[in-house]
Amino acid sequence: MQAEADLLRHRVLVIDDNPAIHADYRKILTSEGHTQQSAAEAGLFGAPETDVARPVFDVDAALQGRDGVELARAALAQGRPYSVAFVDMRMPPGWDGLETIENLWKVDPDVQVVICSAYTDYDWLELLARLGHSDKLIVVKKPFEPIEILQCASALSRKWQNARALKRHVESLELVVTDRTKGLEAANRQLRHLASHDALTGLPNRLLFDDRIAQAIAQAQRQAHEFAVMIVDLDRFKLINDSLGHRAGDDLLRVVAQRLSHAVRAIDTTARIGGDEFVILLGGPVTRAEAIEIAERALECMEPSIQLLGIDVHSSPSIGVAFYPRDGVTVDSLLARADAAMYSAKERGRNNVQCYEDGMTAATQDRVKFESELHEALRSGQFELHYQPKVDTATGRINSAEALIRWRHPQRGLVPPGDFIMVAGECGLLDAIGEWVLFEACRQAKAWQREGLRPLRVAVNLAPSQFRLANLVDQIRRALDAAALDPQFLEVELTESAVMSDAEESIRILEAVSRMGVLVSVDDFGTGYSSMSYLRRFPIDKLKIDRCFVEDMTRRPEDASIVRAIISLAHSLRLKVIAEGVETPEQLALLAQLGCDQYQGFHFSPAVLPAAFAALVRQEPADAEDEASRTHSKLAALVRARS
Repeated sequence: MQAEADLLRHRVLVIDDNPAIHADYRKILTSEGHTQQSAAEAGLFGAPETDVARPVFDVDAALQGRDGVELARAALAQGRPYSVAFVDMRMPPGWDGLETIENLWKVDPDVQVVICSAYTDYDWLELLARLGHSDKLIVVKKPFEPIEILQCASALSRKWQNARALKRHVESLELVVTDRTKGLEAANRQLRHLASHDALTGLPNRLLFDDRIAQAIAQAQRQAHEFAVMIVDLDRFKLINDSLGHRAGDDLLRVVAQRLSHAVRAIDTTARIGGDEFVILLGGPVTRAEAIEIAERALECMEPSIQLLGIDVHSSPSIGVAFYPRDGVTVDSLLARADAAMYSAKERGRNNVQCYEDGMTAATQDRVKFESELHEALRSGQFELHYQPKVDTATGRINSAEALIRWRHPQRGLVPPGDFIMVAGECGLLDAIGEWVLFEACRQAKAWQREGLRPLRVAVNLAPSQFRLANLVDQIRRALDAAALDPQFLEVELTESAVMSDAEESIRILEAVSRMGVLVSVDDFGTGYSSMSYLRRFPIDKLKIDRCFVEDMTRRPEDASIVRAIISLAHSLRLKVIAEGVETPEQLALLAQLGCDQYQGFHFSPAVLPAAFAALVRQEPADAEDEASRTHSKLAALVRARS
């Protein structure tokens, strides 16, 4: 079967001043009078007995070049252009063939041209020099053989057809390229936006902010006016992030970004430059009073609570303001002075605005130095653990120990955790310090056993962020393996809020820890928001009553009632209860009366160095079976019972 391209009827244009020639072209190129093939045609197309489809053309003719060009123009307008034009060279009195071809290609530059002439005033090189397009031009001398005309028409029509198909394909590719280019341009615009904006909040990032503040400085220099920079830092954001999880922290940051954007003017720029820190460029000219007014408006917009995980959370900002050129003339100096003012706002109770004053930089530098010293303390082993006894309320014997970190500073002396734990959290050291405490406590527990001390359990506190580490279970296992310590002699303590921030995830983590044989305690119980249904599902072994209830329980009946309720709840769930912060005999007597299992506090002993703790244990009479050996974690006990 013939291909569709072979059966396509092409249009041919003949331009010759001899009407008889027109008839010859039609005889050769159309099917009129061709019931049988001539010998020449048989030689070209095959034997007569074979059924070969003869190429057929639609032929139009013109006696003068001008008329032929108009036919070409009309055919192009109809959408059926000529594929081949046969043009005579001499056609008096009008255009000659050369001029005709020039005008024909002006109308339709794609038409293939065959010059048919007995003689010409131009040689081939001259034709090329004037017409060009040698790939669209063939010369046939008159008189011609019919097969020459048929061959030219067939070959050039196919060439014309292929050229048009290629052109359409190229145009299609150009459309695809154009569409994809538009897509790439949109993607590039998106990439440029992402490069200059914070992905979480959509606010400008540090890169874009630096550019805008540089422009503000240049404009202020030209116009001799002031502008201001405000640094806004969320108070206690890390506590929210660690206790409620990073997703809740991200939700909080998005809300804060929206509120700050609404608090400033249209000409101002609000940017997020990292973590919970935002910076606002107050476009000039701006006075000190105007800057403070905008800052106080930012404080007001943060007053309404924000609901995170069904909890109404109040997040306040501390704001520091610096002015150009009074406080600095460069981007870095302005941000440093605004940062110093922000830390001054935190030191003055948080949730307030401070403008930079001389001397604030020194305080900021002290903080930076303190953070640097914290890093050095971890590297050089300046931390040490002190151990506070946990005492059995009924027998008065030491039951276990809680490991509490101290910092032995080369110049400052012994630094309590309250002076550096929050800073460690803010500068990202808390998880690393927590890991060191875990390994050191396990090592010390095993060291006491090797020294002949009766086996005692050691408890370590896990920070909320440490509890959410993906490798926490592996970290505990490595600490136990490094010390060759039996898991039953390790206890981990977590705050109530940390456990409840993501209850389902907490259950998964605690179950993995409990199956190892490690005991789990909930610290500061009563100050959080535990759900009783979840508390029942947690693999918890102990509850620690927060010291705030113990402190006034002998003077405030309501605090005593809370302690009684916690003890009753814990015992109903088969949990041990520990009271912390016990400092007086009256507190101990009441706890014993209420059935509290254990206690710790200054009444028995403060936290002491390992040697002093070992001396306290050795002073006690030996017992045939220690409570630490009898008590197992909840899930480990189930495993032992089934085995």
